[in-house]
Amino acid sequence: MLRITVCVSGGGTNLQAIIDQLQAGRLPGVEIAAVISNNRGAYALERAAAAGITGICCSPKDYASREAFNDALLQQLQETGCDLVVLAGFLVAIPPQVVAAYPGRIINIHPALIPSFCGKGYYGLKVHEGALARGVKVTGATVHFVDEGLDSGPIILQKAVEVRDGDTPEVLQRRVMEQAEWILLPEAIRLIAQNRVVIEGRTTRILPESGSGEGADAE
Repeated sequence: MLRITVCVSGGGTNLQAIIDQLQAGRLPGVEIAAVISNNRGAYALERAAAAGITGICCSPKDYASREAFNDALLQQLQETGCDLVVLAGFLVAIPPQVVAAYPGRIINIHPALIPSFCGKGYYGLKVHEGALARGVKVTGATVHFVDEGLDSGPIILQKAVEVRDGDTPEVLQRRVMEQAEWILLPEAIRLIAQNRVVIEGRTTRILPESGSGEGADAE
């Protein structure tokens, strides 16, 4: 069983996509251990409660220093007993001690095709504003492992989304969520649960599904 803890700052639509796939039986061997938010008013916590999932608020505002918050976040994650940390719209820089505690076990969804429109300053609507300002014809989403950098870890999955004439950042954001994010994040979790994602340096390799493809034994 792969126990995941999902970290969210806002509405939690990506969290809901994971919950929906779990409830539909499309993520066998996966369970959500908890949902952690840095925002006490995040609707994601209500989504968690509605699904019977433990919700935890761990906010920097509740601690005297950023270092104290970083230590508390690591402790909260460890107390959930998770195998994989899933960042699903978590607007907090992941502390080095968390990365060190979960090497190759933290994934993030980013609303662009990395390495475009990523890194410092690119989050939320700012990603889509940047894409439209640059005039790109294709954008999309990326699921990647988290390392010590910002949006710099090995890429697991990507999906392209068309940019259309007349798009606003809000319209483009919605299309990227519907056509890419809500598909990619559950799929990445499914692949990891099946032990099919192999990190090779700065890249990943997706192994074929067991019992399919070349080399499968025939009775």
